[in-house]
Amino acid sequence: MYSYIKGTIEEIYLDHIVIDNNNIGYKINASSNTIKDLEIGSMAKIYTKLIVREDDMSLCGFSTKEEMHMFELLTSVSKIGPKVGLGILSFATPGQLGAYILSEDIAKMSKAPGVGKKTAERIILELKDKVDKNNIEFEPTLLTQAPVAISKDEAVDALLALGYSSAEAKEAVDKCKKDGLNTEDIIKKSLTYLMSKALR
Repeated sequence: MYSYIKGTIEEIYLDHIVIDNNNIGYKINASSNTIKDLEIGSMAKIYTKLIVREDDMSLCGFSTKEEMHMFELLTSVSKIGPKVGLGILSFATPGQLGAYILSEDIAKMSKAPGVGKKTAERIILELKDKVDKNNIEFEPTLLTQAPVAISKDEAVDALLALGYSSAEAKEAVDKCKKDGLNTEDIIKKSLTYLMSKALR
């Protein structure tokens, strides 16, 4: 119904704004990432999504199309409504969320408000094949560094549990870890490395 609303920011709250357009004040629910860049009295263009329920109609607003696309993806996941969707977008930018989803970073996703481990797993499962279709720019440091660091720690712990020394476990993981490998793959390659080393 509304693609965007352009007007003067009249009021700013923690979770919504009021924007004046032709003497009509529109209440628009928004994430903190959208709200933080707005100032009372300034002109703004807010992309909008009309939410229609049996007992309510409301507008959700976004400073960028990327954020709106991510909101649409998040709310397409079962049991994630507009409020939780905006909460997640207040927790991280679309680029960060995309990185968490693509790298299957359940730990970081589950820290978003209203999102536990099971919901984080569901978000990743349902959106992993969709997030890269919306021209979202993912942060390369999140895609290359963070997931590898997490996988490395988990892999070392797994090798320690199997009876290898700390030095052996760290050496094997350092030799075998590569970008894009998950924890299970790193453990398997590390075990192969350790066994081949023992046979030398």
